[in-house]
Amino acid sequence: MNDLVRQHTALGDTDLEWLHLLVSEWQLLSDLSFADLVLWVPTRDGTRYVSVAQMRPNTGPTSYQDDMVGHLVPRGRRPMLDAALDEGRIVREGDPEWREEVPVRVESIPVRREGRVLGVIARNTNLLTVRTPSRLELTYLQSASDLAQMIAAGSFPFPGQQVDMDASPRVGDGLIRLDAEGLVQYGSPNALSAYHRLGLAADLVGQHLGKATAELAPSRGPVDEALVKLASGWAPRETEVEGNDCVIQLRAIPLKPKGTRIGSLVLLRDVTELRRRERELITKDATIREIHHRVKNNLQTVAALLRLQARRIDSQSGREALEEAVRRVGSIAIVHETLSQNLDERVEFDEIADRVLAMVAEISPGKVTGRRTGRFGILDAEVATPLSMVLTEVLQNALEHGFREGETGTVEVSAVRGGTSKDARLLITVQDNGVGLPEGFDPKRAGNLGLQIVRTLVEGELGGSFDMLPAPERGTQVLLDIPVRPQK
Repeated sequence: MNDLVRQHTALGDTDLEWLHLLVSEWQLLSDLSFADLVLWVPTRDGTRYVSVAQMRPNTGPTSYQDDMVGHLVPRGRRPMLDAALDEGRIVREGDPEWREEVPVRVESIPVRREGRVLGVIARNTNLLTVRTPSRLELTYLQSASDLAQMIAAGSFPFPGQQVDMDASPRVGDGLIRLDAEGLVQYGSPNALSAYHRLGLAADLVGQHLGKATAELAPSRGPVDEALVKLASGWAPRETEVEGNDCVIQLRAIPLKPKGTRIGSLVLLRDVTELRRRERELITKDATIREIHHRVKNNLQTVAALLRLQARRIDSQSGREALEEAVRRVGSIAIVHETLSQNLDERVEFDEIADRVLAMVAEISPGKVTGRRTGRFGILDAEVATPLSMVLTEVLQNALEHGFREGETGTVEVSAVRGGTSKDARLLITVQDNGVGLPEGFDPKRAGNLGLQIVRTLVEGELGGSFDMLPAPERGTQVLLDIPVRPQK
């Protein structure tokens, strides 16, 4: 709609925002009218109309099989559009049109904002299935007529009341029509069923909806007054009412077709099952976070026991092996600590990489500084856990074997995400300026336990590749290429 309005019309940004607000609400008008809606806006030179939006009803058959958005119509071809735009009134005169052997009643509703008519809504009703209307259909049509008059007067939609139509109740979910005093004139079968599940034993028609709703909801003191007003339809608001193990979502729409409030529409739906599932998900998320927290605590306990055991061993090689195990366990604990603070199983790995770098730097035999460049970004937990161990092993190997006692140097970890949306990759380079690799060193045949762990995790668990080669100038360079899920 933005492109069509800016390309063909003279409307400004505030007018366009009003049209967006209207389009976010007009499913309501379409369903109440049992009719298709097409929004026509005059072009910049005033010689044509361009259709910028279209809506089909959920309550009846469509009048348009084809998409109308983007069509241009010369002024004069559709006199009802001209009359509605020029005179600023709802136009209903004229005989039905025939489209593919289907009679269609056409009406034109001017869209007004601050005294100016921005465009015209063409309301098209398929008459092929018209029959004697029921009480429900009559209520729908009367409510649609009231809303159309409010659109023509510029009082609907309500400014500042952006509605999420995916989450808000719709006409078919349940509808209650109130008079000016808040008394129920009509309630659809779905609406009555919802109130019966709330605990209402009597008939709803004739009752004051606000007071009846407040009585069914648990007492909340001063909040009850607000609930009474909202359920009485005094202002355009949404709320939820919970009682009798049932949750009902309410949306109030005041009706002011001639500037004075004559009543209200209340749309409602039973969201009990939806809220129950949301609570289950919240409980599940909390349980998962607690599990990660306990795993982290247990890993830290294991690390503490290994550290204690290392102090009691006389053998230098045995003590070093246990200290390596402590760092491996610690790198996994960092991932679980991060996961315990998130709502999903994905982590921001940059923080983990920095902590691993700081942890491994503590064992440096010399004055070696570490730094990170680039971003790892967000990774899945099944990637983050083995990758943290890989990074720990590679950094530990660089610091232990790349530098001598008292020697200064640097170790740099760089990360680059690339590839396509179907084949996203994470390219990691760990480079030091130490002594470099021994003559004839082959990382694929090296018997070092740390490198065996790296190869197993990178190639087996992560499905990536690992290589180790001399740095361009001095030192050693480790290259990791890992497939990852694209970032959103």
